[in-house]
Amino acid sequence: MAGVLVVLSALLNPTAKAITPLSEAELWAGVKEGRYVAMMRHALAPGSGDPENFHISDCSTQRNLSKKGRKQSLRIGTRIKSFGITSAAVYTSQWCRCRETARLLGLGPVTDLAAINSFWRNRSRQGPQTRRLRGWLKNQKPTGAVILVTHYINILALSGYAAASGEIVIIRVDRGAKTTVIGTIHTDA
Repeated sequence: MAGVLVVLSALLNPTAKAITPLSEAELWAGVKEGRYVAMMRHALAPGSGDPENFHISDCSTQRNLSKKGRKQSLRIGTRIKSFGITSAAVYTSQWCRCRETARLLGLGPVTDLAAINSFWRNRSRQGPQTRRLRGWLKNQKPTGAVILVTHYINILALSGYAAASGEIVIIRVDRGAKTTVIGTIHTDA
Protein backbone atom coordinates (compact mmCIF):
# COMPACT_ATOMS: atom_id res chain seq x y z
CA MET A 1 0.00 0.00 0.00
CA ALA A 2 2.85 2.41 0.84
CA GLY A 3 4.27 1.88 -2.65
CA VAL A 4 0.91 2.79 -4.18
CA LEU A 5 0.84 6.01 -2.14
CA VAL A 6 4.35 6.95 -3.25
CA VAL A 7 3.48 6.31 -6.92
CA LEU A 8 0.21 8.25 -6.63
CA SER A 9 2.02 11.14 -4.92
CA ALA A 10 4.64 11.21 -7.69
CA LEU A 11 1.93 11.31 -10.37
CA LEU A 12 0.11 14.17 -8.67
CA ASN A 13 3.28 16.11 -7.86
CA PRO A 14 6.15 15.04 -10.13
CA THR A 15 8.65 17.44 -8.48
CA ALA A 16 8.08 16.00 -4.99
CA LYS A 17 10.69 13.69 -3.49
CA ALA A 18 9.63 10.08 -3.07
CA ILE A 19 9.16 9.08 0.54
CA THR A 20 10.86 5.88 1.58
CA PRO A 21 8.71 3.98 4.08
CA LEU A 22 10.42 3.33 7.41
CA SER A 23 10.86 -0.18 8.73
CA GLU A 24 9.04 -1.24 11.87
CA ALA A 25 12.35 -1.09 13.75
CA GLU A 26 12.88 2.52 12.60
CA LEU A 27 9.34 3.47 13.61
CA TRP A 28 9.77 2.01 17.10
CA ALA A 29 13.20 3.63 17.45
CA GLY A 30 11.57 7.02 16.78
CA VAL A 31 8.89 6.29 19.40
CA LYS A 32 11.51 5.13 21.91
CA GLU A 33 13.51 8.34 21.39
CA GLY A 34 10.39 10.52 21.79
CA ARG A 35 10.45 11.77 18.18
CA TYR A 36 7.14 10.05 17.35
CA VAL A 37 4.00 9.08 19.25
CA ALA A 38 2.25 5.72 18.82
CA MET A 39 -1.56 5.80 18.58
CA MET A 40 -3.08 2.36 18.90
CA ARG A 41 -6.65 1.32 18.25
CA HIS A 42 -7.82 -0.98 21.05
CA ALA A 43 -7.56 -4.71 20.44
CA LEU A 44 -10.39 -6.88 19.12
CA ALA A 45 -13.79 -6.09 20.66
CA PRO A 46 -16.58 -7.57 18.54
CA GLY A 47 -19.22 -5.21 17.18
CA SER A 48 -19.17 -1.44 16.78
CA GLY A 49 -20.07 1.43 19.06
CA ASP A 50 -21.60 0.62 22.43
CA PRO A 51 -24.99 -0.67 23.55
CA GLU A 52 -27.82 1.79 24.27
CA ASN A 53 -27.41 1.31 28.04
CA PHE A 54 -23.72 2.25 27.86
CA HIS A 55 -22.18 3.88 30.95
CA ILE A 56 -18.49 4.77 31.08
CA SER A 57 -18.07 3.62 34.69
CA ASP A 58 -19.67 0.20 34.13
CA CYS A 59 -17.76 -2.22 31.90
CA SER A 60 -20.73 -4.60 31.81
CA THR A 61 -22.63 -2.02 29.72
CA GLN A 62 -19.84 -1.63 27.15
CA ARG A 63 -18.46 -3.51 24.18
CA ASN A 64 -15.38 -5.20 25.64
CA LEU A 65 -12.34 -7.12 24.45
CA SER A 66 -12.94 -10.67 23.41
CA LYS A 67 -10.69 -13.50 24.56
CA LYS A 68 -8.93 -13.12 21.21
CA GLY A 69 -8.57 -9.36 21.86
CA ARG A 70 -6.93 -9.95 25.25
CA LYS A 71 -4.46 -12.40 23.67
CA GLN A 72 -3.83 -9.89 20.88
CA SER A 73 -3.02 -7.17 23.45
CA LEU A 74 -0.49 -9.43 25.17
CA ARG A 75 1.16 -10.30 21.82
CA ILE A 76 1.36 -6.63 20.84
CA GLY A 77 3.02 -5.79 24.16
CA THR A 78 5.57 -8.56 23.57
CA ARG A 79 6.18 -7.27 20.05
CA ILE A 80 6.75 -3.70 21.27
CA LYS A 81 9.20 -4.98 23.91
CA SER A 82 11.11 -6.89 21.21
CA PHE A 83 12.05 -3.48 19.77
CA GLY A 84 13.61 -2.38 23.07
CA ILE A 85 10.66 -0.51 24.56
CA THR A 86 10.21 -2.09 27.97
CA SER A 87 8.34 0.82 29.50
CA ALA A 88 6.34 3.71 28.11
CA ALA A 89 4.06 6.54 29.11
CA VAL A 90 0.78 4.81 28.25
CA TYR A 91 -2.38 6.92 28.00
CA THR A 92 -5.82 5.48 27.42
CA SER A 93 -9.38 6.34 26.65
CA GLN A 94 -11.63 5.77 29.66
CA TRP A 95 -13.55 3.04 27.78
CA CYS A 96 -12.96 -0.41 29.31
CA ARG A 97 -11.75 -2.00 26.05
CA CYS A 98 -9.02 0.65 25.76
CA ARG A 99 -8.04 0.45 29.44
CA GLU A 100 -7.75 -3.33 29.25
CA THR A 101 -5.72 -3.18 26.02
CA ALA A 102 -3.37 -0.61 27.56
CA ARG A 103 -2.92 -2.60 30.77
CA LEU A 104 -2.29 -5.88 28.92
CA LEU A 105 0.51 -4.30 26.86
CA GLY A 106 2.54 -4.55 30.09
CA LEU A 107 4.54 -1.37 29.51
CA GLY A 108 3.94 0.30 32.88
CA PRO A 109 1.28 2.41 34.57
CA VAL A 110 -1.70 3.45 32.46
CA THR A 111 -3.16 6.97 32.67
CA ASP A 112 -6.65 8.01 31.57
CA LEU A 113 -6.74 10.78 28.97
CA ALA A 114 -10.24 12.12 28.24
CA ALA A 115 -9.02 13.76 25.02
CA ILE A 116 -8.84 10.28 23.45
CA ASN A 117 -12.28 9.10 24.61
CA SER A 118 -14.64 8.00 21.86
CA PHE A 119 -17.05 10.55 20.39
CA TRP A 120 -18.86 7.94 18.28
CA ARG A 121 -22.23 8.69 19.89
CA ASN A 122 -21.78 12.46 19.89
CA ARG A 123 -20.03 13.55 16.69
CA SER A 124 -20.40 17.23 17.66
CA ARG A 125 -17.53 16.62 20.12
CA GLN A 126 -15.12 15.65 17.33
CA GLY A 127 -13.76 19.13 16.55
CA PRO A 128 -13.32 20.42 20.11
CA GLN A 129 -11.97 17.10 21.39
CA THR A 130 -9.49 16.69 18.51
CA ARG A 131 -8.27 20.26 19.13
CA ARG A 132 -7.75 19.39 22.83
CA LEU A 133 -5.77 16.32 21.80
CA ARG A 134 -3.63 18.37 19.41
CA GLY A 135 -2.97 20.86 22.22
CA TRP A 136 -2.07 18.05 24.60
CA LEU A 137 0.30 16.52 22.05
CA LYS A 138 1.88 19.90 21.32
CA ASN A 139 2.63 20.40 25.03
CA GLN A 140 4.29 17.01 25.47
CA LYS A 141 8.06 16.94 25.65
CA PRO A 142 8.63 13.19 25.50
CA THR A 143 12.02 11.81 26.40
CA GLY A 144 10.85 8.26 25.82
CA ALA A 145 8.04 6.21 24.38
CA VAL A 146 4.47 7.56 24.45
CA ILE A 147 1.60 5.26 23.47
CA LEU A 148 -2.03 6.35 23.23
CA VAL A 149 -4.67 3.58 23.26
CA THR A 150 -7.85 4.90 21.72
CA HIS A 151 -10.62 4.31 19.18
CA TYR A 152 -10.93 4.12 15.40
CA ILE A 153 -12.85 7.40 15.24
CA ASN A 154 -10.24 9.35 17.23
CA ILE A 155 -7.33 8.09 15.13
CA LEU A 156 -9.26 8.91 11.95
CA ALA A 157 -10.09 12.44 13.14
CA LEU A 158 -6.50 13.22 14.13
CA SER A 159 -4.59 11.51 11.35
CA GLY A 160 -7.02 10.77 8.53
CA TYR A 161 -6.06 7.09 8.80
CA ALA A 162 -8.63 4.31 9.39
CA ALA A 163 -6.90 1.90 11.79
CA ALA A 164 -7.92 -1.73 12.28
CA SER A 165 -8.28 -3.28 15.73
CA GLY A 166 -4.84 -3.43 17.35
CA GLU A 167 -3.22 -1.41 14.55
CA ILE A 168 -0.71 1.25 15.54
CA VAL A 169 -0.33 4.59 13.77
CA ILE A 170 2.99 6.34 14.29
CA ILE A 171 2.70 10.13 14.18
CA ARG A 172 5.00 13.10 14.40
CA VAL A 173 3.72 16.28 16.01
CA ASP A 174 5.30 19.57 14.98
CA ARG A 175 5.46 22.79 17.05
CA GLY A 176 2.19 24.01 15.55
CA ALA A 177 0.47 20.76 16.64
CA LYS A 178 0.21 19.54 13.04
CA THR A 179 0.35 15.76 12.95
CA THR A 180 1.95 13.70 10.22
CA VAL A 181 1.53 9.94 9.84
CA ILE A 182 5.05 8.50 9.67
CA GLY A 183 3.93 4.91 9.29
CA THR A 184 1.57 2.22 10.47
CA ILE A 185 2.16 -1.12 12.14
CA HIS A 186 -0.30 -3.89 11.39
CA THR A 187 -0.57 -6.35 14.23
CA ASP A 188 -2.08 -9.80 14.22
CA ALA A 189 -5.87 -10.00 14.45
